[in-house]
Amino acid sequence: MIKKASIAIKADFLHFLSESEMVYIPQGMLWIENGKVKMIGLEAEVTPHLPKSLEIKDYTGKIIFPGFIDGHVHAVQTQAIASYGKQLLDWLETYTFPLEQKFENEDFARHSIRFFLNQLLKNGTTTAAIFPSRHPEATAILFEEALALNMRILAGKTNMDRNAPAALCDDTKLTYSDNQQLIEKYHNIGRLNYAITPRFAITSSEEQLEALGELKKTYPKMTVQTHVSESKQEVESVKKLFPKAKNYLDVYDGYGYLGKGSLMAHGIYFEEEAWKRLSETQTSIVHCPSSNLFLGSGLFNMQKCRDYNIPLALGSDVGGGSSFSMFKTAAEAYKVASLQNIEFTARNAFYLLTLGAAKALNQDAFIGNFEIGKEADFVVIEAEATELMQERLSVSNTIDELLFVLIMLGDERNIQSVYLQGEEVKK
Repeated sequence: MIKKASIAIKADFLHFLSESEMVYIPQGMLWIENGKVKMIGLEAEVTPHLPKSLEIKDYTGKIIFPGFIDGHVHAVQTQAIASYGKQLLDWLETYTFPLEQKFENEDFARHSIRFFLNQLLKNGTTTAAIFPSRHPEATAILFEEALALNMRILAGKTNMDRNAPAALCDDTKLTYSDNQQLIEKYHNIGRLNYAITPRFAITSSEEQLEALGELKKTYPKMTVQTHVSESKQEVESVKKLFPKAKNYLDVYDGYGYLGKGSLMAHGIYFEEEAWKRLSETQTSIVHCPSSNLFLGSGLFNMQKCRDYNIPLALGSDVGGGSSFSMFKTAAEAYKVASLQNIEFTARNAFYLLTLGAAKALNQDAFIGNFEIGKEADFVVIEAEATELMQERLSVSNTIDELLFVLIMLGDERNIQSVYLQGEEVKK
């Protein structure tokens, strides 16, 4: 049984009640009871309500955010990070597929997954939507390790049965049963959430996509996560493989994958009709700026999500992405937006790393801010962790300046402590 803490935290706090409503509480106090937020406010307001025996952890001078949320990341690609010189499809064949075959070995899988989850936590990421390998055993290991840490994750066996090495291709007839067995064992256990996960249309036959669609009908509230419209070459390949589909997104729509909480990663090359369909179904997009730049895939148009009111999260997309840090991911999103003359402020960034992502992942009933009753996942930030940041912040006068400096210059050195349901994660 995971211990759920009762504790009070003294610090400065920042969170969002909506996209347009940021709450900053200098010299604040957060009261946590049984792992959930009991009360938050100014220290002088909250302290009189605290039980006399309650432990108070003092982080005076530090700023605390809700735990960061990574909307798209691969548990099996850590050793492929920073691999030189390929675009998406060639990169998969050259680096990713050979690495993912190693996850058939359970010892290798457990070591790699522990390292992966540790990297997330070191960077302040407390919740993530994760692609494991196609091996059910390795997927089970991911769930077991996340459960032991008490992390909230969304994940599911990555499904593919064509256009990949034979060792990575599923037996299509087992698609439904392999996933259902994992669902029955792990979904809604602790803070685990199963996500139906076709890798992308190129690597799944129509029979497999149909089987996953049947799974979605059986579990209609379950998340679907996949890749879509990431590169021009990929889009052209999908057109040839699915000639009857109106567009790339329509392939997934035809199998019932769209809807609230479903996560479509990338979405760089959408037609107007696809944007409208995303809006109608309230399907979420995960913007992965680091990998889009690294692989030369293209520039995501964030303004379209605003125009069509489409839920949006940011994803590190390691190993195509080049950092586990959501600070660095947000910094890349700023640059991608800037290249297209799209406004992207530090407030926009921190909203997407917390409450915005929680909404996109359909987890905002549990996480994303410090509202009463939410799970107390949070990250303690030392804003002046480096000499450069100290120098820069010596001439900063507003909270918005501080937030922008964190986005542009921050990394894991700024993460002083990470808490999951009020329990500090051991370093």
